[in-house]
Amino acid sequence: MDPQQLKFARSHEWVALNGTEATIGISEFAVKELTDLVFIQLPAVGRRFKQGESFGEVESVKAVSDLYAPCAGEIAAVNGKLVDDLGPLSSDPFGTGWIIKLKVDDPAQLNGLMDYAAYQQFCDAEAH
Repeated sequence: MDPQQLKFARSHEWVALNGTEATIGISEFAVKELTDLVFIQLPAVGRRFKQGESFGEVESVKAVSDLYAPCAGEIAAVNGKLVDDLGPLSSDPFGTGWIIKLKVDDPAQLNGLMDYAAYQQFCDAEAH
């Protein structure tokens, strides 16, 4: 996916909306900050989450970070391949490294997220 077509949360999740289904992952910036990923906890399909609620965790050798739902909805799919191989999170975070697909309750909730240019500025400020 083209990062310039995505929306980004301050907690570094990205969202690609297709109708009422959102594909969600973590940004390249987040992956680089975490370094050396070792574990991911994924939610069960069918589970519901509120906007801002933690839906899982990603663990690196230096930290455990919660993954947050950028909008409310029901888990439609999880990328189960990541459980055995976290490589795609690092090598292709905007493609094969997707984490969940969410049936979105209200697509308007995504209006509060950043576009790619705003997210880049946010990351630049956070890196300093």
